[in-house]
Amino acid sequence: MNNPVKKLTSKNPTDYEPVAQQLINIPDISLFEELVKQDDFLFDFVKQNVAKRLQNACNKSNYRNLLALMKVYSPFYEEFITSMLAKFADEDLTDEILEIFENGTEAEKTYAAKYFARIQDPLALPLLNEYAFSDNENLAANCASTLGAFGDRESYDKALAMLNSDDDFEQFNAISFLISYGDKNALGAIIDAMEKSSMAENIAGEIPYLVDMITLLEDKRGLVVLNNIINGLGEILPLTGVFDYNLYEVFEQLDNSVILLNAREKFNTLTENDEYLFDEDKNTKNEVWEIKKLLDGKKIGDIDGELAEDSPFVFTALEFTDNVDAVKALLDSNNQTLILKSAEILKKLGAWDENTRAVALKNIFDENIKLIIEAL
Repeated sequence: MNNPVKKLTSKNPTDYEPVAQQLINIPDISLFEELVKQDDFLFDFVKQNVAKRLQNACNKSNYRNLLALMKVYSPFYEEFITSMLAKFADEDLTDEILEIFENGTEAEKTYAAKYFARIQDPLALPLLNEYAFSDNENLAANCASTLGAFGDRESYDKALAMLNSDDDFEQFNAISFLISYGDKNALGAIIDAMEKSSMAENIAGEIPYLVDMITLLEDKRGLVVLNNIINGLGEILPLTGVFDYNLYEVFEQLDNSVILLNAREKFNTLTENDEYLFDEDKNTKNEVWEIKKLLDGKKIGDIDGELAEDSPFVFTALEFTDNVDAVKALLDSNNQTLILKSAEILKKLGAWDENTRAVALKNIFDENIKLIIEAL
């Protein structure tokens, strides 16, 4: 075995210990870069083992060599690098990392931001706030989480204000900050933003990293978050989220019929089309199939109670109902998008005629929606 990365990831201490020592003692930046290039191909437990081996190679004589490794960023080795630097930190090292934070590369700044979560030098606060909304997601996340550790509110208050932005991406950046900052008091404002956003699935997929899904379901608005996650799975949100969101446990406990119907249809789609599962690992594939089996066995009750204008699940319920009268009642809604959706469902159910069209049109003021309904 001549490949140093293979030696570093092997099970044999006589292979990996000398390479780990070499990487730290030189320091061998090229080897570290080669290691980081394998991030997407190594199992997490292998990367954890490698990080532990590199950590064991660090001591009071060579820990400063880690500063050179900061030129190559990896989220999998960030913990070991910053924890070792913090372990041996002194005033001179902290001043040097502050200088790196100000003038270094984005990779170096990202490590530096995490270092200051451990060594809370207030001199870092201006830089943490400066990069808190960086286009570099790792840098922004580290700044946000470190500001949360400090309890500094400058960027936090800015993010709360950004939730009212008309720019979806600016709003999403604010939510990413708030999730990383880690203050659960922001949950209500985040869900408010989700309910009004055209990126509701993206936002919903972030929320369980602030408050776990089981806890979220203690409130009805948590059900709205879950429904948006279901809608986004496979297209917008990665399927590995089935683990992050604890979906098997969630669906075991869930008794909301319309969400269960939505989930059943989603997991049928995921398992019936090879394109969704083809590139997933074995554990993810197995979990998706286990969730499908669970949902297939769940008893689904009546959903007509959700066919009301004020129900947060009315649009989802419309996809599954065959209750023509309940759908027709929605044509008197004040929500023009809901009227259009109801009209489309009535067309699909074969219950669309000129009288129904007239009822729908009397409440429509948006010319574009009016044209669509007239064309049905």
